[in-house]
Amino acid sequence: MTDTSVDNPFFARMWIAMSSRERKFMTKLRQENLAGLSGRVLEIGAGTGTNFAFYPNTVTEVVAVEPEVRLAPLARKAALTAPVPVTVRTETVENFDSDDLFDAVVCSLVLCSVDEPESVLRQMYSRLKPGGELRYFEHVASGGVRGRVQRFLDSTFWPKISGNCHAHRETEQSIVGAGFQVSVARRVLMLPGWVPMAEVALGRAVRPA
Repeated sequence: MTDTSVDNPFFARMWIAMSSRERKFMTKLRQENLAGLSGRVLEIGAGTGTNFAFYPNTVTEVVAVEPEVRLAPLARKAALTAPVPVTVRTETVENFDSDDLFDAVVCSLVLCSVDEPESVLRQMYSRLKPGGELRYFEHVASGGVRGRVQRFLDSTFWPKISGNCHAHRETEQSIVGAGFQVSVARRVLMLPGWVPMAEVALGRAVRPA
């Protein structure tokens, strides 16, 4: 297994603080994203392991990748009390060293922060069995004033302080471009509407059989 750890201390401290105080509304979105999963699941960018508690007992195993050196130990701690077996690995999905295929791939607030989301989505696609699902809960580009503010922030200081987060990305277009077929999707404001990073997409996409 190749270790390609990431060391981003400012973002890690910020994410730890935020995830430890997550609102009930965010918890409900996570639960909705994971509902009905079964079999073996690959989770990309597990963070502190916030999702682990919400996997249904129809899931037989979760393999979670989290390359950030400060977040991975917290994810491993969360895995100890998860209702399903969870293994945490520290390589990135691009360097995931396994030939295993999974029944589902989960990503939550991850695709905004990778350098090449299209490449990561192709990797996710390649890790799924035919007919397998991608469950996504991701920042998406807004329109109007919020979208213009997103573009300004993405091109200035925001990625530097937020672990490379780019909120103005056409994430669902990228999902389709990687070969997935979106079966269910909706957009939600997870923060007050005046916050540029408020809008997220919650959806399910399938690798065609």
